Amino acid sequence: MTTIDTTAITVELPEAFNPRWSRLPGIRVDGRRITIDPAEYFFRFESNTWLVADWELVKSQLMEVDETTESAVEQLALDFIKHHGESTSDAACVLATAYEVYAYLFRDEHLAGLGLPQITADHLRMLREAATLMALNKVELDGHISNVGPCWFFPAATSVVFDLDDETGGMLDEVYHGGWFNEHRRIESIKAHAALGGRLVHGCQSVPDQSGGVVTPYGASMANFRDDLAAFKAGWIEQVYAHRGNPAA
Repeated sequence: MTTIDTTAITVELPEAFNPRWSRLPGIRVDGRRITIDPAEYFFRFESNTWLVADWELVKSQLMEVDETTESAVEQLALDFIKHHGESTSDAACVLATAYEVYAYLFRDEHLAGLGLPQITADHLRMLREAATLMALNKVELDGHISNVGPCWFFPAATSVVFDLDDETGGMLDEVYHGGWFNEHRRIESIKAHAALGGRLVHGCQSVPDQSGGVVTPYGASMANFRDDLAAFKAGWIEQVYAHRGNPAA
């Protein structure tokens, strides 16, 4: 792997994360404080800049704006990112922003009305935590995948951390994919992900392929993304699963 900066990433978030995240290499959880060693945590870490937008600005200026016949929701998000997106090399800022995004998207109020009784508040917490860490992954405009951490492989990572069986891990992955969302939720997701500089995309159709998800910039080459992902995923998924059942945490 290529590392460009081995400085530890430390962030304190509003919610205490499960300490079992420390089962994965390079990550330590102490309540609300998370510390990541990029050299140990990432399979590939070639970029230490990310595009973010202020979450409060997203909430106040984008979330309540409706699409029209001339401006689809994706165009609204793209325009917002063009006007308000800022490049940052502060990974803690990315994680803090991602936490706000996913605390919003996977909030408990959804439990009552979306017809998925098997999803619990604990499952939503798992989704919030994994998706927050996923935000450090990165895809370039040319489709090259520059940053890959264990949370790229969502079912594998959550099975290690939360001791989930394959069926439950797959169910959560479907929710993460968008099986959770009706069209209203999809629109909400597109707008919210503007805070992370792009849109949530996946390299796979569904759970069995386990090719992960990442927030990519609008305009990124999906063909190159697909080819790059296919070249590395099998070996790295196996490495994540190797930590399953680790008693050290």
